[in-house]
Parts: sequence; structure tokens; C-alpha cells
Amino acid sequence: MTVTASAFDADLEPYRRELTGYCYRMLGSGFEAEDAVQETLVRAWRHAGDFEGRSSVRSWLYRIATNVCIDMGRQVQRRARPMEMGPSSPPDETLLGPPLPEATWVTPIADGRAGGAYDDPAELATYRESIRLAFITALQYLPPRQRAALILCEVLRWSAAEAAELLDTTVAAVNSALQRARATLAATPGPPSSGVLDEVDPELLARYVDAFERYDIDELVTLLHDDAVQSMPPFALWLQGAEHIGEWMLQPQPSHCRGSRLVATSANGCPAFGQYRVDPDGGYSPWALQVLEISDGKIAEMAFFLALLDAERLFPPFGLPLHLDP
Repeated sequence: MTVTASAFDADLEPYRRELTGYCYRMLGSGFEAEDAVQETLVRAWRHAGDFEGRSSVRSWLYRIATNVCIDMGRQVQRRARPMEMGPSSPPDETLLGPPLPEATWVTPIADGRAGGAYDDPAELATYRESIRLAFITALQYLPPRQRAALILCEVLRWSAAEAAELLDTTVAAVNSALQRARATLAATPGPPSSGVLDEVDPELLARYVDAFERYDIDELVTLLHDDAVQSMPPFALWLQGAEHIGEWMLQPQPSHCRGSRLVATSANGCPAFGQYRVDPDGGYSPWALQVLEISDGKIAEMAFFLALLDAERLFPPFGLPLHLDP
């Protein structure tokens, strides 16, 4: 069996979303995942005539994607979140420090690009746990082939035999890689807030939007867990504690967020918002992609990915415009 380039090209799109989720877990970057999938599909298209059908097209694509991700991973340092970079900070804007390069950070991904539509609540819960920022960060501690084995077998539910064929190794080697990967993850320090994610609570989110847009910090703080966490990549500074977060938002520079508008989206299995600050030239300009983790009825974590990372790449994949009219 030989698949022509034109026939294969017609069948590319059904694989794009699942490949994006795989590459994202491998690389920890929404930006890089999109690039990796595009490179995977280009390589597959170029070599479609060489495909002999000894494995499925899906397995063949995953093999290419794995090699692409391993190649890309050699070019950057391990990505992290601010919470892995050092201890929390007092709510003092003079401690903010310089912005760090985008390649430093685990960055978010839109659910519509990485996951499917889940009718089964159990499948949705599994997806959300496998794509949340803390888990993506933990994966980056693993060597690439261990990471691939863990994602394939424990997230995507491939058999050890299927993973071994894809990774061009033995079942015993895959099982050994899985054992080492699990031990590494078990020894990896957990995030400050790592509770089980709640289902989306429209009432809580409506209260959050109302409080943030009115910049009613007293009200906003009541929606947070006492030990809630806020981070703001590309800055390494992060805050822990609802009281500290409230104090931070009233600092001179953060308080420029007063008057912002929020536009709902979703990221990493969580509710998210595009935050737009007042543009002196009219309307509103992108400022941050806010990803909220909700646990036990309150907000446990707020990750604000500032537009300084790259607004033109950060906002559109989430269906967010680059400007809002007044």
C-alpha cells in the first residue's frame, strides 16, 4: 500500500488537533506545539509516497511528531512556571524584576486546538488534568523519550507495544521508561495549589468578571482561596495568598488594569479570559491571557500570561481579537 501525497493531504486535518495536544505536552509551549504540528504535517506530506502501510497513518504521524519535538527540545532550556523558579514574593512592584524570554515559560494552549468535544464527564475530567499547566510543567522534568512514553501510554492510552513500535524500542524498554518517569514525577515538587479542578461555575466566573472590570479588589479577594497563587509570565515574580494578591493589584503599576475589559475563552482545561486595558488611542489593547484554576468553589490559581510574551501569537489562537472597540 502506498499513500499518494494528494490523498494523504486530504486526510491531514482530522489528526491536527490530537497531534497539537501531543506536541504541546511534549514541548510545554502553545506557540511551539503549533509549529511542531505544521512541521510534522509538512514532513508527512513530503514523504507520503514512502509510506508503505506497515503501521497506521496515525502511528506514522506520531512517530514524525515525536522526532520533531525531540529535535525542537534540543534547542531550548526546560520550560517552567514562575512557581518553579523560586519562592513567592511580597506584593511589592519594585521586586518585579526584568521580563524573561518567552522560551523560559510554559505557555498556555486553547482547548479548541488541543482537545476534542467530551460528552463523558469522566473523559473531560481526565483531559483537564492531563493538560493543566502544573502537569505540563512537571512533564518538562522528564527526558524526551520518557516524556513521550508517559504521554503515549498514560495520557493517550496507547499500549506499551504500540509505544514501543513508535519509539523504535522494546516493550521492556517502554515499561522501564514509564517506571522511571513515574518516579521522577513523584519526586518533583508539586505546585502550591494542586487541588482537583472543579467544573466550570458560571456564577463564580460572572462574579469574577464583574469584580475585575469594576476593579473591586475587596470583592475579588473574596473569590480566592486564602492560599491562592498568582503568576505573571514573562516575570518570575509570583504571589501566594489572597491578601497579597489584593495588595499587589493596588500597587501603582498593577492598578493600571483598572477599567480593563475581559473576554471569555478557555485554556488548558480551565476558564480563561483575554484581558484588554484601555488604549490611549481609543478602545482596548491586549494585556494578558488570564487562566483560572477553580477548586472547591473558589479560585485557586490565576496565571496571567502578559501580552509582552507576544500578543500577536498569544491572543488569536484563543479566538481573541487584537483590539476591542470602545
